[in-house]
Amino acid sequence: MRRPYLRPIDSLWWAKPPYLAYTLREAAGIAIAAYALVLLAGVICLALDENAYSAWLRFLASRWSLALHAIFLIAMLFHVWTWFAIMPKTMPRLVIGGRYVEPRFITAAGIVIAALASFVLLAIALWVRP
Repeated sequence: MRRPYLRPIDSLWWAKPPYLAYTLREAAGIAIAAYALVLLAGVICLALDENAYSAWLRFLASRWSLALHAIFLIAMLFHVWTWFAIMPKTMPRLVIGGRYVEPRFITAAGIVIAALASFVLLAIALWVRP
């Protein structure tokens, strides 16, 4: 009886660009989930009482929190960039007016729309702010 073929596993998987990019993209998703937990903690503190919410706001103003938010921002920007870079590869070819739309235009349109939506939300938040 022949032994089954076992494909050798390369121990340097992180040295291959596609594998490293995939791992970093997934790690960015974990950072985004961690940021969601920070926001959830703020909502819980707001529901508890004014002292808890004030403590949460003080935490947000700390150096550690600002450094953490810088990491979250970098992770979010990387995640958005890679998400829209992959989008043309995962969707059917887009035809407008009988011509194929180039993948780079699809990626650029997604990034521009995400940036515009972010700026609109920021403008609304600054306008509503007391």
